Amino acid sequence: MSVSKMVLGLTVALAFIAVRRSAAQNNSDDSAVANVGGVKITMSDLEQEESAKLLAARYQYYQVETKALNDLIDKKLLEQKAASEHLTVAQLLDREVNSKMKDPTEDQMKVYYEGVETDQPYEVVREKILEKIRQLRAEKAKTAYIQTLRTESTVYIVLAPPSATLEAANPQMTRGPENAQVTLVEFADYECPYCQKVASDVKKLASDYSGKVSFAFKDFPLPMHARAEKAAEAARCASEQNEFWEFHDELFRSKELDVDQLKAQARALKLDSGKFDKCLDSGEAAAAVDRDRKEGTRLGINGTPSFFINGHFMSGALDYATLRQVIEQQLAATSQTVASAGK
Repeated sequence: MSVSKMVLGLTVALAFIAVRRSAAQNNSDDSAVANVGGVKITMSDLEQEESAKLLAARYQYYQVETKALNDLIDKKLLEQKAASEHLTVAQLLDREVNSKMKDPTEDQMKVYYEGVETDQPYEVVREKILEKIRQLRAEKAKTAYIQTLRTESTVYIVLAPPSATLEAANPQMTRGPENAQVTLVEFADYECPYCQKVASDVKKLASDYSGKVSFAFKDFPLPMHARAEKAAEAARCASEQNEFWEFHDELFRSKELDVDQLKAQARALKLDSGKFDKCLDSGEAAAAVDRDRKEGTRLGINGTPSFFINGHFMSGALDYATLRQVIEQQLAATSQTVASAGK
């Protein structure tokens, strides 16, 4: 590894470690954040009583922090690359980006014009269109160039999503080693299209990190999804016959969530249909589904999928790369902790 790579990685890492340690020292769990009639309210009290309000807000702030951090990293990469070539950043970008740009053809500009809402003739707005396309192409080329710099460098990011404490997951709805370095917990809804989309990514992560990461599923059926509640109950009924993950995967694959379809899928998996149908029709799994939903509500979850990776919260239309990045971060952090303990 080059000295410049080490400097960038360590500078970013140390800066954020310092910020996080300072914040932790100023807001320890037993420190007072208010005093009401002589009664101290601690940070721990605030976290316990108002966690639903705090976690979502902290995640939004984390997303802003992440955007700002990536912008800063890109800036540092450009500065270091320019310095190594005895250039200014502007000169570097002129050489690597601007000089390689090609103007759009007349036909391409006319296609762009057709997609713009304007009453002005093409000839009047032609120069503005040309400038806009140049700008878009320059931004795209600059982003691609910075990505090559990231590939060539080593960037350590220790900024992690906000965290929360979760209740123990149902063992039947957990896969992977009990002593895994990283645990990924997903709150999801079988009818949610984003959950259906990310299901294959989560399954790929389970394969790629076999032996290193454990995966747990928790139910959070949303009120606007009429079939999600029974689908969640059905998966739990399947878990009573040790077939939770097979049934879970099939639900996300088939998207067939009507009660008769749930029963048909149980038969296709060769479950005891009498036992399964009785479980589903009686609603005996409803209370367990509701416990998960109440936990999610307490945590401040208001949409699916929502993930907790070693307790660190992430939500929204996430993809494989985003989840993988946090898993890798947590694997590195736990490895470093074990190494430090050994020393």
